[in-house]
Amino acid sequence: MSIFNFFSKDKKTSLDKGLEKTKENFFSKIAKSIIGKSKVDEDVLDNLEEILITSDVGVETTLKIIKRIEERVEKESYLNTSELDRILKEEITNLLSEQGQTNYDDFSIPETSKGIPYVIMVVGVNGVGKTTTIGKLASQFHKKGYKIVLGAGDTFRAAAVDQLKLWGDRVGVPVIAHGMNTDPASVAFDAVKQAVELNADIVIIDTAGRLHTKVNLMNELSKIKRVIQKFIPEAPHEVLLVLDGSTGQNAVIQAREFTKATDVTALAITKLDGTAKGGVVIGISDEFKIPVKYIGVGEKIEDLQIFNKNEFVDSLFKKN
Repeated sequence: MSIFNFFSKDKKTSLDKGLEKTKENFFSKIAKSIIGKSKVDEDVLDNLEEILITSDVGVETTLKIIKRIEERVEKESYLNTSELDRILKEEITNLLSEQGQTNYDDFSIPETSKGIPYVIMVVGVNGVGKTTTIGKLASQFHKKGYKIVLGAGDTFRAAAVDQLKLWGDRVGVPVIAHGMNTDPASVAFDAVKQAVELNADIVIIDTAGRLHTKVNLMNELSKIKRVIQKFIPEAPHEVLLVLDGSTGQNAVIQAREFTKATDVTALAITKLDGTAKGGVVIGISDEFKIPVKYIGVGEKIEDLQIFNKNEFVDSLFKKN
């Protein structure tokens, strides 16, 4: 067995384990819904619609999926209930593909102009695992040989600054911090400046995670972007929104607010291992047309994984 295959298998095992609660909830409900049924009929579809919605797939996305299955039932005249899993899997995979969901291969970054670091601005409310995600990302990038600088821009919580410093020490990367209640934009500017001076490959900037309904926070994000762009006009190259998958539809609400306020380019959905609401990944991908780039399926560093739609759907439908 090659080293690559070993790690690929290990990743899939972690993903399977992380989605256990979602799978148990999902498939136990489907199994109950088709008891005594031999074919996919209106009752089965009504039950499936309810199951998808209560699994936090979302109403609009659920209706799309149900409509597609209805069309297949009509076209193929007779669909056995034993085929329902396969059909549902195919339609979810097709849906993710149509929304431009990329299959990311590993923790790599696109090339930038020579001497220009790849700037990632990380946004999201408190409690979603934002700072932890940054630390895990830094670790994964560091393992690939990238040179990284972190910016502690969540200056409204001393714990966030301290937590990022701990991650910096743990990973072995510099953290630019000005302390609590300092100007986040100034921190971001200095982090980018330091990254250029150190000839770093990546700079990851944490931002304040106060309530997404606060107008001041959104203005602050815009200010951080403007200040960074004074130094690197094309930065940030990526705006990563971190969402807590265990909050279900609340994560969708947060995504709506943040996408109104700033140009989110990628998503990280965390804490999928502790919830039966893993269907939210499908709904968010479908609604926002923004690629899910990372998912968190456990506490360990390697449990922050690159999102691969095929592996995700395969794992979701894999029977234990």
